[in-house]
Amino acid sequence: MAYETINPYTGALLKTFADASDTEVTAAITRADAAFLSWRETSFAARAKVMQSAATLLRRDIDSYAKLLTLEMGKLFAEAKAEVELSANIFEYYAHHAERLLAPETLPVADPAEGDAILVHEPLGVLLAIEPWNFPYYQIARIIAPQLSAGNTMLLKHASNVPQSAAAFEALMREAGLPEGGFQNLYATRSQIELILNDPRVHGVALTGSEGAGAVVAAQAGKALKKSTMELGGADAFVVLADADMAKTTKWAVFGRHWNGGQVCVSSKRMIVVDPVYDQFLTLYTAGVAGLRAGDPFDPATTLAPLSSQAAADEVKEKIREAVALGATATEVGPSVPNQGAFVQPTILTDLADDNPARYWEFFGPVSMLFRAKDEADAVRIANDSPFGLGGSVFTSDPKHGADVARKISTGMVFVNHPTMVKADLPFGGVRRSGYGRELIGLGIKEFVNHKLINVVDIDAPF
Repeated sequence: MAYETINPYTGALLKTFADASDTEVTAAITRADAAFLSWRETSFAARAKVMQSAATLLRRDIDSYAKLLTLEMGKLFAEAKAEVELSANIFEYYAHHAERLLAPETLPVADPAEGDAILVHEPLGVLLAIEPWNFPYYQIARIIAPQLSAGNTMLLKHASNVPQSAAAFEALMREAGLPEGGFQNLYATRSQIELILNDPRVHGVALTGSEGAGAVVAAQAGKALKKSTMELGGADAFVVLADADMAKTTKWAVFGRHWNGGQVCVSSKRMIVVDPVYDQFLTLYTAGVAGLRAGDPFDPATTLAPLSSQAAADEVKEKIREAVALGATATEVGPSVPNQGAFVQPTILTDLADDNPARYWEFFGPVSMLFRAKDEADAVRIANDSPFGLGGSVFTSDPKHGADVARKISTGMVFVNHPTMVKADLPFGGVRRSGYGRELIGLGIKEFVNHKLINVVDIDAPF
């Protein structure tokens, strides 16, 4: 597995890294396990200082951290800075709230003979995080901030095209004061994932990535009887009702589909518009997409980033061709994207019939699928006609009704009058082929802890 930095805009190979050896992997597990033995006894206050320090360091050096994101995966520099700030917010959230979220709970028992029942939440040990390239820092922060705050220690196997971002986060945590071995980046191969999961000192795995990767790792974790969480793909529905403010809605639609170059599991990939306003939406949306400017991601005027690699761009283009061969209509929008860089021309797919399998695909780039719904009920039907169930949104001038419609959409997250967003104080996760488990807030910090009952009983024995 080639760990290397290739600038998606220039195509230049900037740096390469050697794969970890089995010996190095085993040594990292040993260090992580040794660190756990002391870190689990560290007070919440001391752990919180490390989390707050990480947040402070990210903000202090925000430009240098952001530059690395733009160099490695082509993210717009402004979006890169926003990701650094989001990561800092996550560390800060757990610095402030971890102790409260994991506080012992007194259980209300029905019979006094049951004694005093207390539920405590204790760390499990060494955990493995397998993370993708589209948000190189946020994906790490989303798992390590809660789990380190809980007292676990972490190993990271990051995507092969963001090796410097992975190394930067390991250095960040060292500088923040995390003990040696508490968080380690490994340039591990895919075969070494099973080696890690089969080690008895490793107690779980959190993966964010593709369905295929999730299926393989979930099977390996299951065979090893290890806890896993899976944050996988998404094809979020962007439902537009007849009373929606069309100017505002289409602006959010353009943003919701094209931020981060369209490479977001919770981007608005399926625009589902009720018939009375479909034509108006299509006209305004097309104009909005046409206004995007593709170019150098370091240029503040650029509003459409290149994809993370030429291979990623080629894959999206091939999927568009396949969708058209299956009966869809593809309309390229806006001025031609530059020849330099891993760009994909913004494309709108229409005429995706019920028997066209492309309607169920996840296009990881600037490709929008538009569906004309007969009415609100049909829009909900189309929204739920997906193997995925991650996020979604409903646009209407009646927020209360929008919330009622949101309850009918089968996903982990639904927003009214806003595309799916990610924040430090909101939970993240989905259902069906979008995976299982939750990250962030109290749900995330409790995924990899032992919910242990301590029951103090003081009654006479029956005989």
